Amino acid sequence: MLEQVEQKNQEPKKPQKFNVFPKIINGGVAGIIGVACVYPLDMVKTRLQNQPIGPNGERMYTSIADCFRKTIASEGYFGMYRGSAVNIVLITPEKAIKLTANDFFRYHLASDDGVIPLTRATLAGGLAGLFQIVVTTPMELLKIQMQDSGRLAAADRAAGREVKKITALGLTKTLLRERGIFGLYKGVGATGVRDITFSMVYFPLMACINDQGPRKSDGSGEAVFYWSLIAGLVSGMTSAFMVTPFDVVKTRLQADGEKKFKGIMDCVNRTLKEEGIQAFFKGGLCRIMVLAPLFGIAQMFYFLGVGEKILGIERTKSV
Repeated sequence: MLEQVEQKNQEPKKPQKFNVFPKIINGGVAGIIGVACVYPLDMVKTRLQNQPIGPNGERMYTSIADCFRKTIASEGYFGMYRGSAVNIVLITPEKAIKLTANDFFRYHLASDDGVIPLTRATLAGGLAGLFQIVVTTPMELLKIQMQDSGRLAAADRAAGREVKKITALGLTKTLLRERGIFGLYKGVGATGVRDITFSMVYFPLMACINDQGPRKSDGSGEAVFYWSLIAGLVSGMTSAFMVTPFDVVKTRLQADGEKKFKGIMDCVNRTLKEEGIQAFFKGGLCRIMVLAPLFGIAQMFYFLGVGEKILGIERTKSV
């Protein structure tokens, strides 16, 4: 029974052709809109996860609200969008790859009548996560270091030290000059573990929930838009919580903060020893608050079929 999670909606048969280009447009539009809505929360998540702990347990930020308040006070409202240009530029191919790849693999792994077993749906999600890290890793590296630069600048300012201005372009040039192209792929292993695991949970769960909701009256067999939003929210929330420990490790490896880690296991061991297991869930609530609406909004806009409308292609129901 678990192997046939989508058997309920077998009436729409598998489309004869999979159109990649409109799916890429859908994914890009969905990603831009989604990230623009939730970026300030993502900024807070990064700073909460990467803030150092003082010798007496003191912290720069005590909560999500405290981080918002202090960031806006020291950097202004637009400080909440530090590093967003990199994220918005790169989120287009990242979301396009992720969402399109999942649909592509689901299409080819499904049976002729459009049914895909749970094991194959999970495989499709994992492959989508694997493909996306080509773009995700450098995007996340630059975004995290830009986001964290504000915290470091505030600490330097408070200590009377010179504050260095960091830009995404300058940071990219520095990384390329000092480490070469592979410098942009620092933390790729941790990013891969996080994104592949996330996708293996998110996409099958999203499809399962989406298939249970009310359908459109146009005969397309697709869920109504608000149900796709709900399905994305619930699936994003669940997946985000499950992979938060991987995200903490990835963030710390990429941040270049006060602590230097030799790799994934060194980061895991030192974090566990110095801060305890609860450290792996730092920023977890904030991460859920980021990814649930991000994927809910992105999934909803993806299903609207903007790409098909722009290209004048007839919409077909995804597998």
